[in-house]
Amino acid sequence: VQLQASGGGLVQAGGSLRLSCSASGRTFSNYAMGWFRQAPGKEREFVARITRSGGSTIYQDSVKGRFTISRDNAKNTVFLQMNSLKPEDTAVYYCAADPGLRSSRQANDYDYWGQGTQVTVSS
Repeated sequence: VQLQASGGGLVQAGGSLRLSCSASGRTFSNYAMGWFRQAPGKEREFVARITRSGGSTIYQDSVKGRFTISRDNAKNTVFLQMNSLKPEDTAVYYCAADPGLRSSRQANDYDYWGQGTQVTVSS
């Protein structure tokens, strides 16, 4: 499956952004979807995951209550709504697809990756 992330940009602290990730090539609803991020000099980290149907989600503790992952299987798209953004949210954000059924937070379990979209939060 090919993934294309978009929606990043520059925003002030406290602002909001909505990331999108469009999928093509295979049946989108066969994959759980995740968002990861990587800040300069840091390892890639898990942000959020949504099951194939969209019925269940999990989040990294630092984004709970501020970020919401959702998906539209009819449009082959997964979203990440980010509110109350903080400077420490600055990173390149990646979407990824996992064919497995476990609620994995591990990047190695995701088989397909988008190219990343830059999110910069100014203080």
